[in-house]
Amino acid sequence: MTVDVEAILGPWFEALMDEAGRPALYDAHTHVGQNDPDGFRQTPEELLARLHSAGARGVFAMHEPDGYGDANDAVLEAVARSDGRLAALCRVQPRAADALAEARRCIDLGAAGIKLHPRAEEFGMEEPVVRELMALAHERKAVVLMHAGRGIPALGAKTIKYSTEFPNARLILAHCAISDLAWLVGELPAHPNVYIDTSWWHPADILTVFCLVAPGQVLWASDSPYGQPLPGVINSLRCALEAGLTHEQIAGTFGGQLERLVAGQDPLDLGPAPGPAEPLDPLLERVIAHLTTAMGRAFVGADPSESLGLARLSAGVGGEHPHADIFATILWLLDLFEEHMAPPPPGRVFPEAGRFVVAALVFARTPAAVLPPDIAGHGEGASHDHAERGAAGS
Repeated sequence: MTVDVEAILGPWFEALMDEAGRPALYDAHTHVGQNDPDGFRQTPEELLARLHSAGARGVFAMHEPDGYGDANDAVLEAVARSDGRLAALCRVQPRAADALAEARRCIDLGAAGIKLHPRAEEFGMEEPVVRELMALAHERKAVVLMHAGRGIPALGAKTIKYSTEFPNARLILAHCAISDLAWLVGELPAHPNVYIDTSWWHPADILTVFCLVAPGQVLWASDSPYGQPLPGVINSLRCALEAGLTHEQIAGTFGGQLERLVAGQDPLDLGPAPGPAEPLDPLLERVIAHLTTAMGRAFVGADPSESLGLARLSAGVGGEHPHADIFATILWLLDLFEEHMAPPPPGRVFPEAGRFVVAALVFARTPAAVLPPDIAGHGEGASHDHAERGAAGS
């Protein structure tokens, strides 16, 4: 039976939302589809159910090897049935002869923009039709969401060039723009129509975005069904709070800005990037190192248990440490992973319970954000019990 991650983490979500001023959430990156070769599936009804607790409205088709005409129609129909809870992006294969016509057709029918996936569709950003799609987005003040995660060469330089040529296009680099983030942070202030979405798992990348990119150019996203909206809010919101964003900036980053972009309105100015976060306790850095190693091993199909065991030992600081509750929370999340661990579904390398490991990693990097006073017996006394048990190596 699949573990209900949302039910377990729900109280943490509510506490964070209270601390952050209850932003109206709008997810920049969600999928529906049944034919993606990677084995992931999601119907519009499943997406809406996952969005129920967190709230979101962006959606586009998953990879369709046989073309996107029918898939885009299905997305547009799902949006029409959603009572305003979804907004459509069309997806196109730039190497297909009808790519530009299909994008224009969908935008004419109400799509807010275009999704481009250079890895799945095996194209480069230098393809002539990509420039034509950017020109269409400029003409319509439309969104162009681009995969900028694993498995592709850097595409930021082309994006910056297009942003200058087509300033009315709203260009979103997905997955924390990990392919180009190191140098992009210095370029983005001069390119206000380039945005970065936070659909990624490692807090080092998410926190870098919140610290070094102007809040008005950051968009919260989950990547559902690869990520889940509610855990995605927790991970990104903790990083936003750790970076020192105000309630107004969080409201824009987690929904208000995207709502304006998909409506073709002028974007919000939410001020400059806050700058680097406070230094981290070295004992928390140890936990992060071992959990990162565990995740890396899991992604390549290797056994992460030794690294998880080292992370558990690293969190055993005892009940007197200033961050005792954070370390206890990490141990509790690792307990949840072990309790609910099961073989991953076909085609996947990590079980659903792996989201608890990602949560532990995020909590280790964001000690400043609130912890609920009690969850599943995880109150002050329980925190100390967990910490003492971790110190004993159990």
